[in-house]
Amino acid sequence: MALVVNDGNFEDVVVKADKPAVVDFWAEWCGPCRMIAPIIEDLSKEYEGKIVVAKCDVDDSPAIAAKYGIRNIPTVLFFKNGVIADKQVGAVPKASFVTKINALL
Repeated sequence: MALVVNDGNFEDVVVKADKPAVVDFWAEWCGPCRMIAPIIEDLSKEYEGKIVVAKCDVDDSPAIAAKYGIRNIPTVLFFKNGVIADKQVGAVPKASFVTKINALL
């Protein structure tokens, strides 16, 4: 299951993670966000123990969204060693996420 991150725990859960992290920036009112939500959950199960998968509600965590320049959602950021290694904006097929994750491993 994807972890819920926010302004308070983002640093500890994502930036200081000992493995790559994938963060889905989303909002409840966003249709494309709801489209990729099941994909993000699938990835959290398939890559359990290999990567950190997290979701960040931009309405609840405006400071983190602003820090990483999130202007459109869904935006998925791929972190490696605490820094952004890749980015995906918009709803895309699962294969696109898998390709980016495998590049981090």
